[in-house]
Amino acid sequence: MTKVLLTGSSGTIGTRLAERLLDTGHEVVGVDSEPNPWSESVDERTIVTDLTDEQNLDALPTDADIVVHFAANARVHRLVKRPIGARENFDMTFNMLEYARKNDVSKFIFSSSREVYGNKGKTIYSEEDTFADECESPYTASKVAGEALLDSYEQCYDIQSCILRFSNVYGKYDASDRVIPLFIAQAHRGEDLTVYGEDKVLDFTHVEDCVDGVFETIDNFHKVSGMTLNIASGEGTSLVELAETIADAVPTDVDVTVEPNRTGEVSRFVSDISRAQKILGYDPNYDFQEGIEAAIDWYSDRQQLFETILDETS
Repeated sequence: MTKVLLTGSSGTIGTRLAERLLDTGHEVVGVDSEPNPWSESVDERTIVTDLTDEQNLDALPTDADIVVHFAANARVHRLVKRPIGARENFDMTFNMLEYARKNDVSKFIFSSSREVYGNKGKTIYSEEDTFADECESPYTASKVAGEALLDSYEQCYDIQSCILRFSNVYGKYDASDRVIPLFIAQAHRGEDLTVYGEDKVLDFTHVEDCVDGVFETIDNFHKVSGMTLNIASGEGTSLVELAETIADAVPTDVDVTVEPNRTGEVSRFVSDISRAQKILGYDPNYDFQEGIEAAIDWYSDRQQLFETILDETS
């Protein structure tokens, strides 16, 4: 049994990963700035604290086997408006690495993002296609800096690490204004959908597939120590297709409009997942259509969330 210290445990990926770990006999200690609203079993194992303050690290257990660090301000456009959130991301990563160093926790998984690839005019990106001088936003900078900090702790303090780059994870346990829950909420309310970027193509990853990749990383950490892996679907879908798919699936009549791409956002990205496939046997189960249908079904049964999602946009 592995004792996993999981930051961001009240988020979409964190909640589902914690559930998976508990179901398979692992011990989980969650850490988040908010209680878990989705799972009683995860909530009762969650320490609610602010990880940007290093003094709060004293509340964490000292005997974890591995740190899985998901905690972050994760909305790209929001950090363009509020860039201090990027500094908070860096502070949280630094503090958790210090926690690991001081408590001899030698294994550390860091959740990064496809945003670190920037806009290079490509569509498919492998793990080597990232450079610090291509930062599109403060959020991107916080993830590039976090990766660099992780590398430095591996070199200086022998902390074994693995970087996982996620791409547009969606599914259950998300009441944010990310594009998929927002479009589903708007469509159910009969509101027209606005796509920012006519040619925008992204790699949308169902949360179950994402958690599969993280779970396999934890269980096979000896194989991936020191590596960076893309955990995504490996398929590209345009935002226009996404909006039209959701509009067609809900029982309302809504239109799709297109506006220019917003500042700081990557416009075309499809993840090369061949490394994770080869090393971990990672094999996404959800194609785009199946994943979106599953997400729409989940939200349709919980329409009380729509008000929360729509409030996030104000």
